[in-house]
Amino acid sequence: QLQASGGGLVQAGGSLRLSCAASGRSFSSYIMGWFRQAPGKEREFVGSISRGGSSTYYADSVKGRFTISRDNAKNTVYVQMNSLNSEDTAVYYCAAFRSALVWIVRTGPDYYDYWGQGTLVTVSS
Repeated sequence: QLQASGGGLVQAGGSLRLSCAASGRSFSSYIMGWFRQAPGKEREFVGSISRGGSSTYYADSVKGRFTISRDNAKNTVYVQMNSLNSEDTAVYYCAAFRSALVWIVRTGPDYYDYWGQGTLVTVSS
């Protein structure tokens, strides 16, 4: 089970950090991802992180502004979001899939087996 938190209202240019806590064991066996869905739009891949946390991959729209990290001892994955703009307004979801490989990039939501409930990020201009 995944529980996302940290969303809220932030001014354009500001920063926010989202967290996603996982319950259960073997958190380090999962590749974690973040997605977002704006009103009226499809769910969009934001980025993902390898099982050990040493590798990340980002969508072009957030590259250089967002940073994903994880703490396997705390069963938690984070996304630090900087230089936010109105186009970042969305519900943000964390997701996971179990992988025998330490790292593989998967950007499609269908690859992810577990999803958090979503947390709303609103960027005001």
